[in-house]
Amino acid sequence: MAGTTTFTAALQNLRSAQKTAKGVSLYSRWINRPLGRVLAAAAFRAGLTPNRVTLLSALVSYAALAAVALRPPSWPLAVGVYAGLVLGFALDSADGQLARLRGESSAVGEWLDHVVDAAKITALHAVVLITFYRHFDLPHDGWLLVPLLFQLAAVVIFFGGLLREKLRPKPPGAAAPAAPSPVRALALLPVDYGVLCALFLLLGHETAFRLGYLALCAAYVLFCAAFLTKWYRELS
Repeated sequence: MAGTTTFTAALQNLRSAQKTAKGVSLYSRWINRPLGRVLAAAAFRAGLTPNRVTLLSALVSYAALAAVALRPPSWPLAVGVYAGLVLGFALDSADGQLARLRGESSAVGEWLDHVVDAAKITALHAVVLITFYRHFDLPHDGWLLVPLLFQLAAVVIFFGGLLREKLRPKPPGAAAPAAPSPVRALALLPVDYGVLCALFLLLGHETAFRLGYLALCAAYVLFCAAFLTKWYRELS
C-alpha cells in the first residue's frame, strides 16, 4: 500500500482522519499536528512502522536533551536543541497519525508512546537541573529546587490526564464532541510542550532562560492544581 499511495494522497487521507481538537492548545493544533501530518505521510511513503517513528522521536528528543546536559549554554546550542525538540515533538504526533493511516493502532504502540513521553518529561527537567548546577551562576541554591518542582507538576499532569481518560465512564451512545473553544486553546498554551520547547531558544542567555523557566514552572503548578481539582470532580 505504501508503495502505491503517493505522498499527496497520504497527506490528504491524514487530514480527514484527525482526532478532535477539543482540549488541544493552539500550538499543538496549528503547528505540531500539521507538521506531524507531513512527517507521517513521509514515513508512510518510506514504509516505516508507527513504532519506528516513535523510536525515532525518542532518539531525536533525547539527543537534544543530552546536548543540554553535556554542553555549556550558547546561542548555537539553543537553536540546535530547539530544532531537535520540535522535530521530536512532531514525530511524537506523527506516530499516532501514521498508525491510523495504516490501520495499525495497537496496545503495544500506545504503551511505547507513553513510555517515551514519560522518559522525555522527566529527562527534560533533569537536564535543566544539571545545567543550573554545572553552568549557571545562580543567585541562590534554591534555584536548584525549581526543576524538581517543575518536573513534579509536569509528571502529575501527564499521568493524571492519562488516568482520567482511562477511568472516566464512557456513556453509551455518546454525542459527537463539541467544537473546540479558541479561548481554551489559547489558555492552554502555557502548558503546551511546544511552548516549553521554545523556551530553549533562550538558553544562550542565562537570566532570560532562568526567569522564563521559572514563569513556566509557576504556570504548570497552577494548572496542575486546577486540573487535579477538575478531574477529581469528574471521576467522583
